[in-house]
Amino acid sequence: MLDTARPEPRPRADRYARWAGLAVGVVTAPLWATMDISAFGNENGFNVPWAGGVMAFGLCAVGGVLLGDALTPRPREAVRIAGLAPRRVRDHVPPRMTPLLLLQAVFLVGLVGIGAAASSGTVDRAVRAALAKCDGVTGPPVGLWPGMFYGSQILASFAIGTVACAWALHRIAQRPGDDQQRRDRSLAITAAWGVLVSTQLVVVLLLISNFLTRGNCGAGMLGTVTALVIYPLGLLALFTLAWSLFTVVMPRATRR
Repeated sequence: MLDTARPEPRPRADRYARWAGLAVGVVTAPLWATMDISAFGNENGFNVPWAGGVMAFGLCAVGGVLLGDALTPRPREAVRIAGLAPRRVRDHVPPRMTPLLLLQAVFLVGLVGIGAAASSGTVDRAVRAALAKCDGVTGPPVGLWPGMFYGSQILASFAIGTVACAWALHRIAQRPGDDQQRRDRSLAITAAWGVLVSTQLVVVLLLISNFLTRGNCGAGMLGTVTALVIYPLGLLALFTLAWSLFTVVMPRATRR
């Protein structure tokens, strides 16, 4: 494989685009959260519009990083470098953080799928009836996390962000330049995807915690599951979110 490479100056446009994406996300999130969506899929009074706001913030963060990558100048000088090994995306992404983000993505899809599957038909009624009696007293219906309405939004935004970042990583792996340049660009894309995954996982875990609290189900087996799975997973999501935000805000400040 032949490359055309030259030393790449660090463009300010890339950094400004990343910051702009985060800034737009900060502005857009509360606007989205304050929209009146109570008329859609809210049969049981389960209304958490801030979940949509977090989704909007994650997508804006991804968009800012992708815009910055698009504004980065490409190598122009014809310095020919022969390379026989095929380039793979996994050789350029951060090797320590990427598996953690993939693990969180699996949990995100799984938890949203469970909540969505249990939010319809006889399964919904059976689960609600069982969990409404966690304290020995039948109470009002408890909204399942995050349900079909919010779950479909979360999965749709996750799919859009994942496809966009995967396409960008593939394009970066095949573009001219040296390996360090490709690793720097791949690090930024991975961090942007990490913002999207971690924020949405935190939302889902908060909804699960609220779901158990409203149903008074914090004791017994469900309490044990929460302590052993939900809380550690939440801490992991917060850690990867902090790493992702720092990497997006401070380009090239972190290399894994």
